[in-house]
Amino acid sequence: MKKIESVAEMTAVAAEWRTAGQTVALVATMGALHAGQETLIRAAVARADIVVVSIFVNPLQFSQNQVVANYPRSLELDLALCEACGVQAVFCPPVEVMFPRGYASFVIEESTSKPLCGASRPGHFRGITTVMAKLFNIVRPQYAFFGQKTAQRAAVVRRMSDEFCFGVEVIVVPTAREADGLAAGVRNRDFTASQRQEALALYKALTRAKEMADSGVRSPDRLIAEATHILGQHRRVRVIYVAIVDRLTIEAMREVVPGKSMLAIAAWVDEARLIDNVVL
Repeated sequence: MKKIESVAEMTAVAAEWRTAGQTVALVATMGALHAGQETLIRAAVARADIVVVSIFVNPLQFSQNQVVANYPRSLELDLALCEACGVQAVFCPPVEVMFPRGYASFVIEESTSKPLCGASRPGHFRGITTVMAKLFNIVRPQYAFFGQKTAQRAAVVRRMSDEFCFGVEVIVVPTAREADGLAAGVRNRDFTASQRQEALALYKALTRAKEMADSGVRSPDRLIAEATHILGQHRRVRVIYVAIVDRLTIEAMREVVPGKSMLAIAAWVDEARLIDNVVL
């Protein structure tokens, strides 16, 4: 497995793969890899000849009140996991390589990125689309893998790829969950036992709403009200949004359409911001 830090080397290696006719999958991460990202990596290994995992803490997707340096890092453990999964290359460029001083070019998607996390995290998706556009140009993958938990991110990147003619197929993998149902995430390891119980409110709300939809409830208002009620029973949970949207376009839906509608939740549990969703 190659560890690559420079754009020039990554571009050259990617060109060799293309010349050899090999298919390439990209799994873009910020490191501190967890079970959810391992699931993505293994799905990519099963699909493509070559898998590249990028490890890059992208400063552009953080808000002004977030400290990028506080994001957890575990590069040696991440490299070991990638090698164990059968990854061919890990691209881990320094910030100054991706965004040198004076950098001033950005990619902005102005529709799919607006609701949900886009409304509560201004500039977040501009950071994601910009770094993904650069990664697509450097790695030239045929596939990019995302988890269902980050469905809006996948939808935004899919639209960007289509509209800029990158030709990258965005593949969404089901959310990896821990034994109690909590969606795998980088913050889970830091939860106390009581915080974890509070965080499970998201899974409980999603599960109840899905049960209602499965039983025939088609009113978004009823499902949103029930999910919000469950979240409201937990004093350390502060709701950011509860919404039912089209799982591909992220547009609000007036009626639940099985297989198309998605209930999405974002909430604070103390200082941890969590997202989760379920396709109804």
